[in-house]
Amino acid sequence: MRRVNAFSKSISSEKVLDNINKLKISDLSIILKSNNTKIVENLNLTVNPGEIHVLMGRNGSGKSTLSKTIVGHPSYEVIDGSITYKNIDITQIDASLRALNGIFMCFQSPVEIQGVKNLDFLRKISNSRRKFLSQPIFDPLDFYSFISDKIESVGLDNTFLTRNVNEGFSGGEKKRNEMLQLITVQADFCIFDEIDSGLDIDSIKNLVDIISTLRNRGVGMIIITHYNKLIDLVRPDYVHILKNGKIIKSGDMELSKIIEREGFDAIN
Repeated sequence: MRRVNAFSKSISSEKVLDNINKLKISDLSIILKSNNTKIVENLNLTVNPGEIHVLMGRNGSGKSTLSKTIVGHPSYEVIDGSITYKNIDITQIDASLRALNGIFMCFQSPVEIQGVKNLDFLRKISNSRRKFLSQPIFDPLDFYSFISDKIESVGLDNTFLTRNVNEGFSGGEKKRNEMLQLITVQADFCIFDEIDSGLDIDSIKNLVDIISTLRNRGVGMIIITHYNKLIDLVRPDYVHILKNGKIIKSGDMELSKIIEREGFDAIN
């Protein structure tokens, strides 16, 4: 209980200071609860504020499992090791509390929420986070003004605010809507799971601009992608190759170039 209370009181600022938002993964092993299959084993990773880490690997290598476990997805269980964020062990902490403290994930396949208008949903998640941080909450008119100023930055228009969340959206529209959610909650740590998939060139440029802004704020990021184009644009600090649930190689952008030229078999 002390650990949960300490985490719930941690406060993030507009400009991240020192290492308060550092994410540290230590000797982490993860199983899929439904069949007890071990997917990630003894994995170590540290993401400091403002750093961008790219995860690459074949399908089934553990990239998405690791990301979902960081945000507290209930389908996975940590059987060994720990995840520390804001200097607190969050390994067993509820997903909602992780989200309130600024951990945000853009999923590969965002879900539809029938009967819930996008505007209402965005205001709800924004005010939940603002209330948690002891910030003034938005009334409907103030929030509409706030979100109208943000929506064009992700390549959407105000008509999307009156539609149900992701219902009838194309794949690219769903991804842009997640970027809008990310901006709305003013996340402190972000995970992008193949968010560039299905985006046109203009949307990718919008995404890169958002990532650049987050980096300048000191937000740490994990990006899962198969595309060197995005890597070239965001210029990550580190690239990690996963195989069988383990990081088998870490390096800089040149590592992704080797994968592009020679494939994953070139990595020992």
